[in-house]
Amino acid sequence: MKELDQVVLLVDLPDFHLKVVDVGTIVDVTPNGRQFTLEFFNYSGDTLAVVPVAPSQVRPLRDQEVMSAHVLERD
Repeated sequence: MKELDQVVLLVDLPDFHLKVVDVGTIVDVTPNGRQFTLEFFNYSGDTLAVVPVAPSQVRPLRDQEVMSAHVLERD
């Protein structure tokens, strides 16, 4: 996986109110490849969260997958 790839969360990230299957975009990869920074957007294109994750916490988005929506609950 590389910068600008869309990826799917494999774990909940409760500190950021993100759930398994939420889709984010890789905006940075550390030089050693051990961490990605993901950006999550709403359907209007506004940034909702920027989150560091391990590569094992995401997978590539597949062509045959359907996008869905839920409200990002915030405290």
